[in-house]
Amino acid sequence: MPRSKKGKRSSNKGGRNGVKGGSGASDDDLASDVLSHYSSASENASVLDDSPGAGEPLDEQTAQEETEDKLKQCIDNLMDKSAKTRLAALESLRGAFSSRLLCDFLTERRLTISDCLERSLRKGGGEEQAVAATVCAQLCVQLGGGDESEEGFKILRPVLSAIMIDGCASVAARQSCASALGMCCYVSAAEDGEDLVKSMSHLESVFTTSYPNFEGTLPTPKAGIPGLHSAALHAWALLVTLCPASRLTVLLDIHLLKLQACLESSDVNYRIAVGETIALLVELGRDIDREFEDSDMLCECLKGLATDGNKHRAKNDRRKQRSIFREVLHYIENEDFTEEKIRFGVEGIYIDSWMRRRVYDAFKEVLESGVRHHLQFNPLLRDIFGLGPPLILDSSVKASKISRFEKHLFNSAAFKARTKLRNKVRDKRADVM
Repeated sequence: MPRSKKGKRSSNKGGRNGVKGGSGASDDDLASDVLSHYSSASENASVLDDSPGAGEPLDEQTAQEETEDKLKQCIDNLMDKSAKTRLAALESLRGAFSSRLLCDFLTERRLTISDCLERSLRKGGGEEQAVAATVCAQLCVQLGGGDESEEGFKILRPVLSAIMIDGCASVAARQSCASALGMCCYVSAAEDGEDLVKSMSHLESVFTTSYPNFEGTLPTPKAGIPGLHSAALHAWALLVTLCPASRLTVLLDIHLLKLQACLESSDVNYRIAVGETIALLVELGRDIDREFEDSDMLCECLKGLATDGNKHRAKNDRRKQRSIFREVLHYIENEDFTEEKIRFGVEGIYIDSWMRRRVYDAFKEVLESGVRHHLQFNPLLRDIFGLGPPLILDSSVKASKISRFEKHLFNSAAFKARTKLRNKVRDKRADVM
């Protein structure tokens, strides 16, 4: 039975009320037209732009046809015997999937592309596997949250999981597969309890190897492994935002204290990943139970990291760590999140919670510099962030700025509605898990 999930996403996937995503750009931002998705993306440089006619003015239909011809050639090259040719094709697809919206084109060829990606993951070298995993995640984002995306995820999930947990595989490939597994599951299997549980379990099997042993000692990781742990933990945290309240309670009991011990990790990036995940778990715990309490020991540990001045750490590492952990500590102590606005075209979204930040950062990692283009035109992202259908504007349209008082009212209303809305959705989905 076909599913229609898009109406639910904004409530539990970071779409923290539509009032948070709106227009509010300067006059300079409004000076140019909002073009169609192909012409808007044509300014982005990619491998696909290297052609004899590049630089010559083309009408939109001709440019679209040329782009699709080049994409077809890239798809054909995925089946080439030469590893170099396959890798070049994957890099081209990664650039195209990031900078363009190609849903209609890809829907017709999704099974062929999925089969080619599966072949690259199973038989390719480490570099090919890493790029192929990223393209898998981009493909799911391009196809959206419907049956087509779920169909591709069913094909790719087993091989992504197998590479991620394979200790003999390339660390870079394992890391890329961890990120792809989280994103593909988030987009494709949000309502499938079995796929969600399996994916989270595989991710847990990776990052929990960083937990302290029975003697309370943290293991000494091999080179590159902290990066893998960070990727797996971030992907797991993304999927945690889909869990119902009953499952969240179990996860908090299992992981919160052990993650706190990992704040003593020797790797700064992993410490930061752990700190952000702890903040997210505390936020979700408070949404379930307003009486949810964090430990005094956690606050003391966070204070130490927020003011760390150890000379044996690199100066940039200390600065980065202090900045992040000041935010985490401020939220834990005061329930106050430092709000950030992401602008794109004449619109913008507010990053106003740790959950919303985790969702945005995950899409930014997969789509790279094209994330703003997808926020403008990709129905999936616009649904997740509560933006509504893509805008069709011309230069004569003027967006009015809301006053500071109106913004305050919007923020207050959103804050009051967030917990009720998310808990209501989780209650409805409790039986799924």
